[in-house]
Amino acid sequence: MQPATTPEAWLRIVEAALLAATGPLTVAELRRLFDEDPGPDLVRRLLDELRAEWFDAARGVELVQLASGWRFQTRAEVQVYLDRLKEERPPRYSRAVMETLAIIAYRQPVTRGDIEDIRGVAVSPNILKTLESRGWIDVVGHRDTPGRPALFATTRRFLDDMGLRSLTELPALTEIEKIMDLVEVAEIQEKNAE
Repeated sequence: MQPATTPEAWLRIVEAALLAATGPLTVAELRRLFDEDPGPDLVRRLLDELRAEWFDAARGVELVQLASGWRFQTRAEVQVYLDRLKEERPPRYSRAVMETLAIIAYRQPVTRGDIEDIRGVAVSPNILKTLESRGWIDVVGHRDTPGRPALFATTRRFLDDMGLRSLTELPALTEIEKIMDLVEVAEIQEKNAE
């Protein structure tokens, strides 16, 4: 096979790597695809060109940059149709789990005591275990106070699963409150329908 020497060939190599990858790829990983290192600027230009190409084609998939790299993912407007093919239902999280996750995301790093002070109720260890097992939170240290309580913060996986590059892209807290209210209404309607 002849070495890739044209921008079009480089673009197709990056595209193929991203389509075949099982997770997001960083610019550094994409640079390793080539015999001679093209440098980070050229790889970023290729990624921008590839993102524009897929966007302009109005395909059901788009190239996005996340906290841990670049990946192709389904566009939000077609995801509802793909969900119909799933055999298993996505996990449902209680309001307490979602409130705890929101507190950690917006106030991190926080201790269990901080979360309890904000929520006004005790935090079940199962809530934190659920979030840790999902890979959304992790212990990032310990507060220098008696008992040295664990400090919790969100992970890169949380950002990736939420489609975010950084915490600055989190929606405003007022939006979260509206979403939680809608979830609560939907749960009530679902129970009444059964």
